[in-house]
Amino acid sequence: MSDRVRRHVAAFNAAVHSGEWSRFAVRFTQDARMTFVGVPAGPFAGRDAIARAYERQPPSDTMSVVDVRRDGECEVVAFRWSAGGTGIMRLTWAGDLIDELEVTFGQPAW
Repeated sequence: MSDRVRRHVAAFNAAVHSGEWSRFAVRFTQDARMTFVGVPAGPFAGRDAIARAYERQPPSDTMSVVDVRRDGECEVVAFRWSAGGTGIMRLTWAGDLIDELEVTFGQPAW
């Protein structure tokens, strides 16, 4: 697992516990895009919109990484929720910041 993925998941889990989503959102570029597949949320464009989305509907489960694979410029992260269930995150980076995040819920965690 890359350090960027490790830091992202740790920051997400810390924000779940603290509720400090604006602090978490600084991990995204100013014009980042966040989309969800299979759930009626988003897409969200821009760091501020992403922070507001998390603040309005904060996740209550933390996540743990099951596996990470590369797909071109993207890191594909299979994860499990602490309360059960799985998902896939596709992360595209601009340096150490997330430029694009796509989350699919309920996908098999390899």
